[in-house]
Amino acid sequence: MSESVATKPEQAPAQDALAQDFVQFAVDCGVLRFGEFKTKAGRISPYFFNAGLFDDGAKLGRLAQFYAQRLLASGMEFDMIFGPAYKGIPLGAALAVELARLGRNVPFTYNRKEAKDHGEGGTLVGAPLKGRVLIVDDVMSAGTAVRESIAIIKAAGAIPHAVVIALDRQEKATENGLDVDYSAVQYVTKQLGLQVCAIARLSDLLQYLAVQSGSAADVPGGSSLKAHYQSVLAYRERYGVD
Repeated sequence: MSESVATKPEQAPAQDALAQDFVQFAVDCGVLRFGEFKTKAGRISPYFFNAGLFDDGAKLGRLAQFYAQRLLASGMEFDMIFGPAYKGIPLGAALAVELARLGRNVPFTYNRKEAKDHGEGGTLVGAPLKGRVLIVDDVMSAGTAVRESIAIIKAAGAIPHAVVIALDRQEKATENGLDVDYSAVQYVTKQLGLQVCAIARLSDLLQYLAVQSGSAADVPGGSSLKAHYQSVLAYRERYGVD
């Protein structure tokens, strides 16, 4: 079995400095935007997180640093990384590179949406899936992508062990079009039995907005952050879960 990643857990401070730095980074990159956006659940959200806009080498490298720092601080153990198609592929690859740079080299694999019918064939690319597998993704909306990844990992004889995401929206999931009293992250941890680690959560975003609303800080394009705090707070009060 390959080298696993493990450190002693650390107690997070009341204000999570890493999460605050990450939210600022996402705002600066235009990845975290404010306005009106329709979610997969049909809700009108006052913010939107689009990891596809980490779209150059510097941004992707910095993002990988955030993932790696959060993982190492969490004490989460795993033996390899799986990046589900499509967004999980660059995220998983960048994280594997950053962990190797830090001296913790772990195998990495990803899947194709469609099986290759020539060459080596199959749907998996990279190292063989084995041991405790860490799934890497950007956000978790309904847990559908995680369930698909679990099926792939189990079919290969490996153990789906944990998930790391960039942002936990901390909002109610939906089933058959109806709100339920738990989030997608809570579903994955309690029902599917996987550990979940997030760089930042909606509560961290609210804390960031609360602090910045007392300053003259603006988001790219000139929009005042103060104008968005109340709308995000109202959304959290309506759809949020602890």
